[in-house]
Amino acid sequence: MDTKDVLFELRTKNGLSQDELAEKVFVTRQAVSRWENGETVPNTETLKLLSNLFNVSINTLLGAPRQLICQCCGMPLEDEIIGRNRDGTLNEDYCKWCYADGNYTYSDMDDLINVCIPHMVKEGFSEEQARAYMKEILPKLDYWKKYEELSDDGQFEKFKQKLIEEINALNIEGMTKVEKLNALVGKYVNLEYPLPSGAAAKFLNDGTTYLGNQLESEFGGERCFGVLANMDFILICTYGTDGADPELVLYKKR
Repeated sequence: MDTKDVLFELRTKNGLSQDELAEKVFVTRQAVSRWENGETVPNTETLKLLSNLFNVSINTLLGAPRQLICQCCGMPLEDEIIGRNRDGTLNEDYCKWCYADGNYTYSDMDDLINVCIPHMVKEGFSEEQARAYMKEILPKLDYWKKYEELSDDGQFEKFKQKLIEEINALNIEGMTKVEKLNALVGKYVNLEYPLPSGAAAKFLNDGTTYLGNQLESEFGGERCFGVLANMDFILICTYGTDGADPELVLYKKR
């Protein structure tokens, strides 16, 4: 699909006239008309505004001329899983799991490989094949080639360690100690919890990346503990297989 068709589709899908779109990105209606006729394309700064307005990558606006790959884990990128900068704009080099709200979530290649392997096994890889593949591809990606330049001098790892200490200090009965926190996108862990009133509620944002983990219960059985946290809160819950019958154990503001 050409840029002119992409822009027309996004504008009409969002119920905007050419005048309304022009006002939102600080151009004239005639400029929008020329884009949609294929006479011109938006400049770089306007593409950034359009990307933010329509919540799609610049790559998508340009008709997807290249396949985006996360430069940390190697995952093919679609718009809905692209990571975001601190200002909410899309960072087209990383997925949500590797880059969240301006923070790189992995500083240890082996940690990343260990998180990816179970997902790859579900896709038909053996554990040995998955590990060998990741060991080969990761060193070729920009993040790992430029790690020292891109890193935050360990500040994010220090933050994760502080969270782990806070969570373990809660001494939740039956929950094993947290040793590691992984990046988890809200969409996949945003469970709906029953409230005493009889209503049910979700506490997360589907599009936000959190830190968390799944832990076994010291009591045995099929129920697990789930831990989720960020700078603002700590949430602990229990649930059955595939997140069934979730129960909220604790929600604590930090």
